[in-house]
Amino acid sequence: MKKLVNTPAAPMPIGPYNQAVVHNSLVYISGQIAIDPATGDLVLDDIEAETRQVLQNLKAILEASGSGLAKVLKATVFVKDMNMFGRINAVYGEYFKPEFAPARELVQVSELPKFVNIEISVIAGV
Repeated sequence: MKKLVNTPAAPMPIGPYNQAVVHNSLVYISGQIAIDPATGDLVLDDIEAETRQVLQNLKAILEASGSGLAKVLKATVFVKDMNMFGRINAVYGEYFKPEFAPARELVQVSELPKFVNIEISVIAGV
């Protein structure tokens, strides 16, 4: 049986999907972009602010799912420009400490929803 998760603490889906699905003690979180859930506006000041907002959205959904950052098993990061890797990684490291950092891939893509610079999805334990 699967449980659907949607929280107002993160941006509501912009398509026919849910923020997260919990199944068999795992939570699958849809890709998040830098939408401020309070205003609905994109946070595009710089890649650091954009990455921080994405990770805050993920954190809110994880918590609403009964999980947390320390329980993330796998992260998938999509970026528009691989030259931003170091700056993204610095912010990512603020949220995922080495003692509980998940497995991860980071892939450059040509475009992302709403033409943002970064999107991250995760799989976590509950």
